[in-house]
Amino acid sequence: MSYILADIAKRIGAVVQGDEQCEISGIATLADATAGQIAFLANSKYSEQLASTKASAVIVTKAEATQCQCNALVMDNPYMGYALVAQLLDTTPKPASQIHPSAIIDEGAIIGEDVTIGANAVIETGVSIADGVSIGAGSFIGIAAQIGLNTTIWANVSIYHGVEIGENCLVQANTVIGSDGFGYANNKGNWVKIPQLGTVIIGDNVEIGASTTIDRGALGNTIIHNGVILDNQIQIAHNVVIGENTAMAACSVIAGSTEIGKNCVIAGLVGINGHIKIADGSVFTGMTMVTKSIEEAGVYSSGMPCQPNKTWHKNNARIRKLEALTKRVSAVEKELVAFKS
Repeated sequence: MSYILADIAKRIGAVVQGDEQCEISGIATLADATAGQIAFLANSKYSEQLASTKASAVIVTKAEATQCQCNALVMDNPYMGYALVAQLLDTTPKPASQIHPSAIIDEGAIIGEDVTIGANAVIETGVSIADGVSIGAGSFIGIAAQIGLNTTIWANVSIYHGVEIGENCLVQANTVIGSDGFGYANNKGNWVKIPQLGTVIIGDNVEIGASTTIDRGALGNTIIHNGVILDNQIQIAHNVVIGENTAMAACSVIAGSTEIGKNCVIAGLVGINGHIKIADGSVFTGMTMVTKSIEEAGVYSSGMPCQPNKTWHKNNARIRKLEALTKRVSAVEKELVAFKS
């Protein structure tokens, strides 16, 4: 698979500087690229590598194009250019190339055109699989689940009964969608399970990373809106709603019945409490703990950066004295007020 620069430029909205007929068959970093490959410069701290790169072409801004010693594709956002070229040159195979003979497909399932299903997959009754869907080996699609056009599901994914997944979605391996939420009532010290009667509804163009878990709703539904991207090993609890185009990084968790707005960015290891609302456009840096509703968009942080162990012990000792110090300060303030009066 190869493309000339002129064709690539048309596809990504760039302008060619140099040989339009230069042939490109791969993509790499500035430092690692060789002849026949294209690189990109999205961070100015690597601009010195423009002079030494062995790439046949580089995606750059107009301001940095003058430093190129090779062909260039000039555009305002080189990182977006990189993304589009990577899509163009992507060699990732489908999870399956056919409907494997060992796949178990109930006669009550509806299978569209150009569907591929891997070995030992199980498709239960009432399932509806639209045209162009690809399902990896060992995956399980439960009763009455629905999967939209051109969605890709990798190996060993479990999609429980009644789950709805939209069009052009991507679900990575070992993910579980529609498992029971953490619902129990306590009866004199004994936990009584509450059946989870809702489901999970996932919109279009949603991507879900490997080993992520999305619980079904207890009564209503867990809803993931269009364009959401979820990283690996994320936990989404029952009845959570995530707004359009929100991105969430690995190992973050959202407790039950929380509503996340549109266009939010949630970094890794963030914990979000249940039964709260997060405003559109909110950003949480890594390891932030969100305990209350966020009503105004902004950047929020709470994780403590690492420090030498001795320093941490000293600071921790001071934190233990914080309550006593607060009382002393309060007493001094009262004395000052009395003195002034």
